[in-house]
Amino acid sequence: MTKNQKTTNIKNNPWTAEDEREHFPSMIEWWCSMVHFKTKDDREYSFKSTFTEWNEFGKIGSILHSCLHENKKNFEFYDRNEEEKLVTKEKEFFVKYDNSWLKGTYPNYQLFFHDKKNEIKLNLDFNAKSLPHWVAQDVTNGWLPMGGGVYRYGFIPVCEVTGTIEKDNRKSEIKGKGYFEHVWGNFLYDRPLSTIGELKKTFSTYMKILLWWLGEHKPKIHPSIKISTDNNPFGYDWAWAVFDNGWSLFYGNILGFFMKGPGAGVLILTKDGKEYKEIGNFSLKYNSTKKSKNFDFLYPDDFEIEAKKGKETLKLRFKMKTDAREYISKFKESKLWKGFVICESPGDVQGYYSNEEEKVELKGFCKIEPQRQVSVFGHNSLEIKFLKSKKKIGFKMDFESNFFGKKINSEINLLPIPKISFNFKKM
Repeated sequence: MTKNQKTTNIKNNPWTAEDEREHFPSMIEWWCSMVHFKTKDDREYSFKSTFTEWNEFGKIGSILHSCLHENKKNFEFYDRNEEEKLVTKEKEFFVKYDNSWLKGTYPNYQLFFHDKKNEIKLNLDFNAKSLPHWVAQDVTNGWLPMGGGVYRYGFIPVCEVTGTIEKDNRKSEIKGKGYFEHVWGNFLYDRPLSTIGELKKTFSTYMKILLWWLGEHKPKIHPSIKISTDNNPFGYDWAWAVFDNGWSLFYGNILGFFMKGPGAGVLILTKDGKEYKEIGNFSLKYNSTKKSKNFDFLYPDDFEIEAKKGKETLKLRFKMKTDAREYISKFKESKLWKGFVICESPGDVQGYYSNEEEKVELKGFCKIEPQRQVSVFGHNSLEIKFLKSKKKIGFKMDFESNFFGKKINSEINLLPIPKISFNFKKM
């Protein structure tokens, strides 16, 4: 450990050593690490690895997967064990799958990852430069609801990362910025309402989150909203950003069916890595979307968010830099859901932060991950635009459905003369 690593402030660390370690027999638990880095010859990469294990009513298993983005090419790795959970240690944080492992104690973690498919090896040291934070830390002590269950979501948004990458028979030293995440709880993606044993805690968590969200918002009529079956509440939009000035952002939006309109999640901004500001009052807009390569749903590759808290405003635009890699978990037994898909890509982010005293231009890199619970009904959407001018007051509706194969455009004028018009098309 270097002298600089020892100076990291851990006095107000909300994580205990127990928080970092395994919580078996939780239904699901994962440790995720990301790093955005360059090599000495200026090659730019984005890397993500996840160690996952599960215990579904006594049936255990584990997964190791990763993706290395190099320019516009993705190197993916996936391995699954249906009979064994991760190798762990009882009294220290250590998880291992095959010969890949992750270990450490805040503020220092070490990762060794071997992508056997593409013959890539990464040996990385993470030194946290920010305190860990639980999502909804001040509202529920870090617990979040999911279907009929609950889970705890912790992350460290800013880490200095050093180490090596071995690829194409060449070993290179690297340096970059990293992110670390630990999540565990009792919930199932394919059967979200099956965890009735958590009902009391789940209901209490829902109520605390709802009351917080209502307290963050002021009544507002959006000039236009768009909802879709793609954005059902079991999926979410996620992003991690590090700005050039050292600030960092965590964005997790629960999808209340909206593609344009009010957000139902949280933005967590930290300027110094010690104090975190959780913002629930924000709106979102998709500037462009892409169709999944494997299923019938759309996801954003360019989107904007505008958040307000008191006198503070945060407005940002996120853009994917590459074609998204789609990580797919298929549901074999579900009648309503086909699977869960993560569409991940590195990206650029820019915008501004302002308050009564200053306006700060923001620019940096980000990781964007629209995560979708895929419905058997496919893509269906409805956009409503409110029309208000000196000549007329009304609204316009555009409906399209891949399930029914129809597109309907309608306009309803209320004033000065009531009028309704419809236009039907086959898709």
